[in-house]
Amino acid sequence: MGANFSTSYYYDYADTFSSQQSSSRVLTFHSTAKWKAHFDASKQTDKLMVIDFTATWCGPCKYMDPIIKDFAAKYTEVEFIKIDVDELMEVTQQFQVQAMPTFILVKKGKAVDKVAGARKDELQKLIEKHRK
Repeated sequence: MGANFSTSYYYDYADTFSSQQSSSRVLTFHSTAKWKAHFDASKQTDKLMVIDFTATWCGPCKYMDPIIKDFAAKYTEVEFIKIDVDELMEVTQQFQVQAMPTFILVKKGKAVDKVAGARKDELQKLIEKHRK
């Protein structure tokens, strides 16, 4: 169960999208080592990263899923990452995630903001604030 995912770098969710497919991506990590390599590389850029800490059993996370896909289509200069808290517990603990969903906004390897809960408008406001 899940063995196919451990070596996967990411999933490209854009193909499940109906509009603006080519420009939107939500990356999903299934390996702590792959996540760490990606995160370390991101420190060299000014690109905003929005990390969505989620769980398959979480109702509010499921509610936010299409919203995150929409944001990924709208804010193509922002990187959207999805991390399953049950799968990558070490990463979840590093970011001190206590509730789901939690969205951590990161720039140059540093958390610049955080939204806990399915708060679409607040998350959008923070993306707007930090994306430049």
